[in-house]
Amino acid sequence: MPLRLKKPLVSEAIDQDASPPPGVLMLFHRAALPLSSRTLTFVSGVIRRYRVSIGSCWRKLNPGQQALLVLAYLRKGETFAELAAGFEVGLTTAWRYVNETVELLAARAPKLRQAIRAAAKAGYAYVVLDGTLIPVDRVAADRPFYSGKHRKHGMNLQVIASPDGDIVWVSGALPGSVHDKKAEWIWGVLAELEAAGLVTLADKGYQGSTYAKLPYRGRNKPESQKQANRAHARLRSPGERANAQLKTWRILRKLRCCPWRAGQLAKAIHVLQIREA
Repeated sequence: MPLRLKKPLVSEAIDQDASPPPGVLMLFHRAALPLSSRTLTFVSGVIRRYRVSIGSCWRKLNPGQQALLVLAYLRKGETFAELAAGFEVGLTTAWRYVNETVELLAARAPKLRQAIRAAAKAGYAYVVLDGTLIPVDRVAADRPFYSGKHRKHGMNLQVIASPDGDIVWVSGALPGSVHDKKAEWIWGVLAELEAAGLVTLADKGYQGSTYAKLPYRGRNKPESQKQANRAHARLRSPGERANAQLKTWRILRKLRCCPWRAGQLAKAIHVLQIREA
């Protein structure tokens, strides 16, 4: 199929995505999206029911097209300018479609207590608690967003994972300067896990916790502690893959939008991953 050339539909900017200068031609091409059709059907249904509930009679894109636009944004990290040109809608419309759908999906993410009860019911031998940093596009002056551990600006997310590496729950976003232990305390994660009686493995970032099972610290440890740490790491490593799963969705590799949206985006992606499983 021959490539098409087309001028951009808009030149204004919604976020920090750079739009092509006026008059510059854009190339269009077909591309694959590594998601199943059932995920597209699910998101389309969510959008369709929402439109009916608010009495929306007509829009530029039908629910299926809007769902595809949002999935391209989340999975491939396409900019709003690219999405607007590819779907032949205005930049503002693309921005509105994405925000609307992400909010609808995030609202369906399991709450902390609900997720922990489901994990206990599933009979997991243990769960893994880990933090991850979602990089954001910020300057050096924005100190609250700077993580000394990762040496970059970002937002802290707390993730509970099953022993197989499936995501059980994702927290909201906190500035990258917030330590994992404090972030856990703010969300009340270990308190809920202790109340449910779920054995919890965590790394040294949660030092000071009286409930989570942590590796031994310090140098010149006896061989018994070294063996215990190796066993701890073997059990924890599959669960830590949950963070890597989140970042297969390229939008979370570096946010160019408001950093406080990181938690909402992660929750929406969690809902989509449940459908993909």
